Amino acid sequence: MTMHDTPTSALAQDLKAHTGRFTAKAFDWHAFPSNEGFPDLARAQMRYIGAGGSPKVGDTSTLKPDHFTLSLIYKEPGRYAACHSHEIEESFLIIDGALIVGWEKDGEVVEVNLGPKDMILNAREIGHGFRVDGPEPVLMSISVDVGKPLPPKYHYHPKEHPAELARTFGAEPGKTMPFDPNGAHPLQKLMAKYVVRHAELPTVWDPAGFTRKVYVGPGGVENDTCRKEMLGLPSRVGVKPFVRDVEDAFFVLEGSLTVGWEENDEVTEIELGPRDLVKTPAGRKHWFRNDGAGASTVWYVVGSEKPETVMFEAA
Repeated sequence: MTMHDTPTSALAQDLKAHTGRFTAKAFDWHAFPSNEGFPDLARAQMRYIGAGGSPKVGDTSTLKPDHFTLSLIYKEPGRYAACHSHEIEESFLIIDGALIVGWEKDGEVVEVNLGPKDMILNAREIGHGFRVDGPEPVLMSISVDVGKPLPPKYHYHPKEHPAELARTFGAEPGKTMPFDPNGAHPLQKLMAKYVVRHAELPTVWDPAGFTRKVYVGPGGVENDTCRKEMLGLPSRVGVKPFVRDVEDAFFVLEGSLTVGWEENDEVTEIELGPRDLVKTPAGRKHWFRNDGAGASTVWYVVGSEKPETVMFEAA
């Protein structure tokens, strides 16, 4: 088998076309028109797969979505996102900073504070918003678990409600409760099923030599759309080629990751750095490997909720 990684290789060009480079992208401060005219709602979006809930569906710099979208959101201290809901699940994975996420139902709100590598899967049709109360901005990865989500339905937007009420996601004074996994309130019980604390999540060593923390899917938050995991690869660890019947995406959080593709005895590879992404289409033989001197951390999204069928083998 011969390695073909020159720019003239069709397979190499296809892999490059399925790669999102952080340094080749820009944050869009006008991704959400409903925020225009409301400085406290300002946030920036960087799109990797699909429009990610924004109306920028014609963005040619983003990869075509199948079963999920993936984007980055940047939010400055003191800003918030108005309470809204979706017809499908939407996950927030915190990369930097601390984020308050509130869920609202019947004028009552439960708020949870999420730190780096924590995640919440926002349930369908549940009003939710988020706010940065800390001194540092928040960077997070958002995935909407459908290729083309419907526009969000706003519940408490400052355009229609007092700013003080919108900032608390619809809770009047005394109607906000803290997140409590053992709380008695129905909304506390519901949210407890969807919050993932990185430090509390079991670390599973795959026989191929890397770690897996299952955030969404069997062994994590129950879901009927996609699986989401955090992989930890020690230096010089990789796996042999494998194939899925759905797409998957590697988004590097720390370190580096080499992703390879194979087709008709031709192979090609590309190296990713922090905040770079590769999306591999269904049916494409591919693999991953950490060639760096240090460990790498990777956010891994698979376009199916079914239990893992791939038996990874160490390369």
